[in-house]
Amino acid sequence: MRLVFMGTPDAVVPALTALHHAPNIDLAAVYTPPDRPRGRGRPTEPTPVKAAASNLNLPVYQPHTLRAPAAQQELQTLEPDVIIVAAYGKLLPPEVLAIPPHGCLNLHPSLLPRYRGPAPVATAILDAATLTGVTLMLLDPGMDTGPILAQQEYPLTGNETADALTAALFALGIQLLLDNLDPWVSGQLPAQPQDETQATITRKLERADGIADWHLPAAQLARMCRAFTPWPGLTAHWQGKSLRLLSVTALDHPDSPDAALGQVIPLNSPETPAAVATAQGILALQQVQLEGRRPAPIADFLRGYPHFLDSRLD
Repeated sequence: MRLVFMGTPDAVVPALTALHHAPNIDLAAVYTPPDRPRGRGRPTEPTPVKAAASNLNLPVYQPHTLRAPAAQQELQTLEPDVIIVAAYGKLLPPEVLAIPPHGCLNLHPSLLPRYRGPAPVATAILDAATLTGVTLMLLDPGMDTGPILAQQEYPLTGNETADALTAALFALGIQLLLDNLDPWVSGQLPAQPQDETQATITRKLERADGIADWHLPAAQLARMCRAFTPWPGLTAHWQGKSLRLLSVTALDHPDSPDAALGQVIPLNSPETPAAVATAQGILALQQVQLEGRRPAPIADFLRGYPHFLDSRLD
């Protein structure tokens, strides 16, 4: 079976590697977005999928768009039986969807039709969902609207961060893909249409989503911290500098019930000696990172900045 793989982040590199080593699979090429600059005046950086594909000596293609006829013709010459898509980050136009005789299959980190769109993992965490999963689906021109081939559930503990959960879901998806690829190509696996009445849509995350608002409950801010790891993060401002709250815990009963919103209060805990007052409960700080500094446990941070206690975070 001849495949083309399309993907971008670290989380889908194991899927690429598994397909490369799977018997009876010829991985003809890998598609991933163009290299991006790492910062002002710094060199470009390949996507994790490109780096992995290069290490595996696989041909890599990086078109800016698959809507260009030249890019479509280039893909057609590879003659894939199936195109596998995993967090590629681009919608495939109908001309591309029509190229492989057995379609374009997508691994999506949610139980579709729940959490369609670009941020299914973060949104599940923000919603305090107790169950998510991964879906193997046949792509159509819509956004995650195609029929479902297979799904696998994944229970949530309420402690997951978005990066760790994304990796776990795609790891689950690798086996789902390998188990169902041959049955699909041989015509033994039917595709089931999605129930549109159960569909929910996620939106693309923005940097402003991670700004801490102390009018929110501590539990919601803690979910935001986990959902926005690693990006955009949960961020406050202290003394004119950005302060990333890397690890936090929501507590119901503040030691200082009269503290103002955003005020840093002391706690009688060696691991979390400081917390921030919110509209409901307090947000215990475990690890922070001040702009221009390295991440630090809050106890170490307080030794360097003892006046942090009783100050206000914007």
